[in-house]
Amino acid sequence: MAIDFNIIPSPCFVLDENLLIENLELIRTVQETAGVEIILALKGYALWETFPLIKKYLRGATASSLNEAKLINEKMGCKAHTYAPIYTAQEFCEILDLSTHLTFNSLSQYERFKDHVVKGTQKASFGIRINPEYSEVGTALYNPGSFDSRLGVKSEELGENLPEGIDGLHFHLLCENDSYVLERTLKVVEEKFGHLLKKIRWFNMGGGHLMTHKDYDTGHLVDLLRAFKSKYKNIENIILEPGGAIGWRTGYLVTTVEDIIERSDMTIAMLDVSFAAHMPDCLEMPYKPHILGATDYLQGQKKYRLGGNTCLSGDFMGMGDYSFERELKVGDRIVFEDMMHYTMVKTTFFNGVKHPSIGKWTMGNTFELLKNFTYEEYRNKLS
Repeated sequence: MAIDFNIIPSPCFVLDENLLIENLELIRTVQETAGVEIILALKGYALWETFPLIKKYLRGATASSLNEAKLINEKMGCKAHTYAPIYTAQEFCEILDLSTHLTFNSLSQYERFKDHVVKGTQKASFGIRINPEYSEVGTALYNPGSFDSRLGVKSEELGENLPEGIDGLHFHLLCENDSYVLERTLKVVEEKFGHLLKKIRWFNMGGGHLMTHKDYDTGHLVDLLRAFKSKYKNIENIILEPGGAIGWRTGYLVTTVEDIIERSDMTIAMLDVSFAAHMPDCLEMPYKPHILGATDYLQGQKKYRLGGNTCLSGDFMGMGDYSFERELKVGDRIVFEDMMHYTMVKTTFFNGVKHPSIGKWTMGNTFELLKNFTYEEYRNKLS
C-alpha cells in the first residue's frame, strides 16, 4: 500500500518501516554470510524509536560522543562502540563505562587516558584510528584520508609496534562507496599497516559501505571480507559500522508550497521547510534530492526553483532546478525522497522556523506521529 502523504502533517520526516526492514534483512544476510559484525552508526541514522527493531538484525551501534553513547545504552539496550576525535577529562570515565570498544584518534589522546579505570566496571577494549592517507571520497569536506587530515594516526607515527594495551585498529575512509572502493582501500591499508594487522584482536572498517544501494555487489563484499578474515586469523572480530546504508531510501520529508514567486526566467516555490536548517546535507555535500512527481529541469517546460523559509539568502536548492508533472500552486505537497539518513540528524532550530515533525508509516500501513517540536524546545536550546 502506497503512503498517503495527504494525511501527514507538514513539514514532517516520515520513515517507511517496511523499507527499513528490507534494508535490515539485506544487511543481516551480509553479516551472517561474511561472519562479521555490522553495527549502526548514529551519526548517519539516529531515529531511536526504531532501535529495538534494528537490534533484532544488527549487533549494536557506534557512538561519536557521550550523548550518542548514552542513547545507545538507553534505547538499544547495549553498550557502544565509541570513537571520538577528542575525549575530555570531564566525560571520559562515563564514556568508558558506556562502551565495549573505545577508539582513540591520536597517540597523545591514548597516552592521556590509557590508565583511566572506572571503579567496579570492566574497561573497554582500546583501539587506534589509522589514516593511510588514501580515500576515494570526492567531496573535500567529507574526505577523512587526506594528507593533512586531523582524523587518524599515520603509519610512520605508529612505527613497528602498537602501544601496549591497544587491541584493535579502526579506519573510516568511505562515504556512500561500493565494495570495490573498499577493496582498493584495504590494499593501501595493508601496504602501510599490514605488520600491525597481524597483532590485533579486532579491526573496524568504519562506515560508508552503501550495501543497500541497488547496484551494490554484496557478493563481492562477502568474498572480500571472508578473504581478509582468512588472511589475518589473529583478528577475532571484523566490524563494519554503516549509518547511511541502514536508512538508505527508507523515508521522506513531506513539505508544502506556501508561496509562488514569479521571476522572468523561473518560478520560485517557497516551502514550509529550510534547506539550511532541515536539509543541511543537501548544501554541504552538496547534492540535489529527488522529489516525487518531479524531474531535473527539462528544456521547454516551466522551470521551478525551491526556496526555504529562513531569511538566509542562500536557503534554496542551488544544485539545479526542477520540472513538475503539473503546475505548482499554494497548498501542494512537495515530497523529498531519501531523507532518513545524515541530513535528518543534522537539523537545527536556525531562525526559529518550525522544525519538521517525525513520524513513521507502519508495517500495518498506518501513519504514526512520533514527535512534534514545540516552541519550548527552540527556547530551551538557547539561554
